[in-house]
Amino acid sequence: HGATVGLQTIWVPAVAMTPTDRNGCAAITSVQTSNDKPDMIVLDFDNGSDEHAQFHVAFPKSWNEGVIKYQVFWCSTAADTDPVHWGLKGVSVPDNSTIDVSYGTHINVADANQGAAEEMLVSPLSGNLTIAGAAVDTVTFFDVFRDVSEETSGAAEDARLIGVKLFFTTDAENDA
Repeated sequence: HGATVGLQTIWVPAVAMTPTDRNGCAAITSVQTSNDKPDMIVLDFDNGSDEHAQFHVAFPKSWNEGVIKYQVFWCSTAADTDPVHWGLKGVSVPDNSTIDVSYGTHINVADANQGAAEEMLVSPLSGNLTIAGAAVDTVTFFDVFRDVSEETSGAAEDARLIGVKLFFTTDAENDA
């Protein structure tokens, strides 16, 4: 029995991302919670300026090449309830084409710390994100960033990115 047509997800953990060369976030780091409890493998984004990380995926051939949505999984380094604004933008690059191309327009999603450091925070589902050059048989490059310019009363501490879940739609049961 094949997969069903419709909404699918891809999980991209922070460990699969790298800080961008320009305005990059902190390097991937492992943060111990307590002995014999999960370590957090995170990218830290501070509040001083917009900081970025990047990752890339190859969507399945069954992807309908339409808009996607996303959720950000993160935690804070402080106990407060300040909001953090996350942005995401993407571009697909086909075979025999330059990777030196512009991302599509970013879409932001805001999420507030819920009062404790090291608490798992899951953002609301973003609005529709259009990927520039969206096509199958491509690699899609993504830029995820903390958009501090949108944080009028944002968190003064680091926001720790744990990962991003991408939501996309398929229009075929398999990639044949």
